[in-house]
Amino acid sequence: MSLGMVFALIGAVLSTALAGIGSAWGVGVAGQAAAGVVSEDPDQFAKVLILQLLPGTQGIYGLLVTFITLSNIGILGGSPITDTNTGLMYLFACLPIAIVGLVSAFHQGKTSVASIGIVAKKPDQFGKAMLFPAMVETYAILALLISILSITNIH
Repeated sequence: MSLGMVFALIGAVLSTALAGIGSAWGVGVAGQAAAGVVSEDPDQFAKVLILQLLPGTQGIYGLLVTFITLSNIGILGGSPITDTNTGLMYLFACLPIAIVGLVSAFHQGKTSVASIGIVAKKPDQFGKAMLFPAMVETYAILALLISILSITNIH
């Protein structure tokens, strides 16, 4: 296995692992808050579940970047890479979603907890409450876009 392939695989692993860690943390803390609300008012289950799930998207984005990378470097298709510089390009192309996915899911989880608190006190304000964690999602989407554009343009 070439050093380039090793670098590319490290990038693929980081995109899934870091974004997944952030999502697991975010969904976990939001789930704790959601469980508290549902224990007091079971009718709010659907609303708080949606808010809990929002930080989970970063893990999905990281996994998507990993699949695209693996498809391009010869693991799931394409031609195997042998050049070290190409491998480094894949590694760096994976970093936006890896790093931003980790950080944004962490903060989106905290924001979801606050929004779950809004729903607990004022269930009719669900639409407004959902906007707060959705704003954090914007940066994960931008990082996903940068990673995908970078990976698909490596030659």
